[in-house]
Amino acid sequence: MTEPTLSAADYKAIDTVLQSTDRLLSENYPGDDGTRQPVHTVYVPADRFTGTLVAEWGAGALAALRAQGGMEALSATMGLPAPLIDQISARVTAKLHSEPIEDLRLDFEDGYGLRADAEEDGDTLRVADLVAAAVKDGTSPPFIGIRFKSLEESTRARGLRTLDLFAARLMERGGLPEGLILTLPKVSTAAQVEGMVYACEKLEHFHALPAGRLRFEVQVETPQLILAADGTVPVAKLLQVGNGRVSALHYGTYDYSASLEIAAAYQAMDHPAADFAKQVMQVAVAGTGVRLSDGSTNILPLGSDENVLSAWKLHSALVQRSLERGYYQGWDLHPAQLPSRFAATYLFYRRGFGAAAARLRNYAHRLESTVLDEPATARALARFLQRGLLCGAVDPQEIDAAVSLSAHQLAALAQSGLMPTAKENND
Repeated sequence: MTEPTLSAADYKAIDTVLQSTDRLLSENYPGDDGTRQPVHTVYVPADRFTGTLVAEWGAGALAALRAQGGMEALSATMGLPAPLIDQISARVTAKLHSEPIEDLRLDFEDGYGLRADAEEDGDTLRVADLVAAAVKDGTSPPFIGIRFKSLEESTRARGLRTLDLFAARLMERGGLPEGLILTLPKVSTAAQVEGMVYACEKLEHFHALPAGRLRFEVQVETPQLILAADGTVPVAKLLQVGNGRVSALHYGTYDYSASLEIAAAYQAMDHPAADFAKQVMQVAVAGTGVRLSDGSTNILPLGSDENVLSAWKLHSALVQRSLERGYYQGWDLHPAQLPSRFAATYLFYRRGFGAAAARLRNYAHRLESTVLDEPATARALARFLQRGLLCGAVDPQEIDAAVSLSAHQLAALAQSGLMPTAKENND
């Protein structure tokens, strides 16, 4: 009878050697938690925010569609496949009525500029009051927050003061919204993230918040964050010094391009320099649970019919390109960009739904198939369907009919690529 030769002492010795690796993987690479990620972030100068802004953006998007002849014109411009036109058109129209903005960022940085302290203080408190009121009456987007000024020396004190006042006012008005998101712009070193962590810890302590309640996005807008003077990659290091507080990395198309001396006419989301930066970001966050967002296009669908249709075609192509490369979020700058954002997003999930559902059904139910998928691919398939469900591209009934999985089973597959056990199904 064949017996194993490694002793208990050997196992213990190997465990000891790998303790640091086990800790690293457990603490720093937990994977995506499966919660909702918005498909876009809308940036609005803070002084222009009103309680009716979200509804106004939805109305503006619908008006832009009507001016061009409705979803038919957008469908033709995008070249939507005939079988999907009705499905996508109905969903985009419903989305613009019910939830035109998924994530709203009230901007105290580039879109706001330098103001007198008293003016920015007043705008900060006013915005916090409006956010608290919108959350209370149910008109707030699922995700909302501010982009304050950077921690560079010239704007550091002002940025921190705005953050401090905003958080304090929200606490006075009932507490921090569940979907609160803070954005730290123009980060050039991991030390700036350490400074932000310090500020978050102090604010949590003062307001008696749970440790880790305040998290923030980092905007990657400088080449120094991709490659430092010493040859290291600070965008990877900042995740470690962020102590679990960094929720996402957002690519800044125009600041980053300008930093590389790329001429204005060629600054774009699909420039090779942009692809390189985003690929570094993508590798840095892989397995960490930190999410990615692509940037924006400043080619707006305004003016003549020809300009509007051309801008929609460009925007939808860029959104599709980002999604195909694993960037599931981007920035929108104008209400007229919302139709092409949602149409391109829904096209991505609707077009891929049938094949993804069939493969996941075969995997989950152990059915014979011409494609042999492994747990990692099953996880990607489940997460694809889950993302489509969360943004409104796919309905729960469709997933149930096509895959025969409960919401719990789909979530478990999206997390691990493994079907839950009978006991887990009952928990």
